[in-house]
Amino acid sequence: MTASQAEDPELKRLRWRCRRGMRELDVLFEAWLARDWPAASESERGVFLRLLDCEDDKLWRWLMGYEAVPDAELETLVARMRALQSR
Repeated sequence: MTASQAEDPELKRLRWRCRRGMRELDVLFEAWLARDWPAASESERGVFLRLLDCEDDKLWRWLMGYEAVPDAELETLVARMRALQSR
């Protein structure tokens, strides 16, 4: 992350929203934010913001692979986030 990214008010706000209180979720969200957010399209960013609006228990089940994501766009993002974890 560059110095300008660290000072960006939007990124600061998003980093705060990525803090879920579950280490597993925090790591996945923050990794995606740092790695993919800067180059993401408006559409991809919108999907990420929708994901942040979901309940933590659902997010945990989806991101850990315990439950299928009922929305195709969210499922695609969840799969990408899970792939980041395995790298």
